[in-house]
Amino acid sequence: VQLQASGGGLVQAGGSLRLNCATSGRTFSNYAMGWFRRAPGKDREVVAGINWSGASTYYSDSVKGRFTISRDNAINTVYLQMNRLRPEDTAVYYCAADSPLFPGGTGDLEVWGQGTQVTVSS
Repeated sequence: VQLQASGGGLVQAGGSLRLNCATSGRTFSNYAMGWFRRAPGKDREVVAGINWSGASTYYSDSVKGRFTISRDNAINTVYLQMNRLRPEDTAVYYCAADSPLFPGGTGDLEVWGQGTQVTVSS
């Protein structure tokens, strides 16, 4: 499966962005999907995950209540709606498939897309 992330950019604190991840190559609806991020000088952090049907989601404590992950299996796309953004959300965000850190993820096929930069100014 190939993953193509988009939607990053520069936004002021308190603003919103929506990240999109389009997939191709395999049956998208078979896999748990989600987002990681990596900020300069920090370890990779899992941000959010969603199981194959969308019925189960996971959020890191740092984004819970501000970010929403969703998916549309009809068009093979997963979204990350990011509201009330903070400067500490600044990072490169990566879309991934089948990570064991996602609800229902197995790790058998774990695939990452290229990152999209999110910069939040104070």
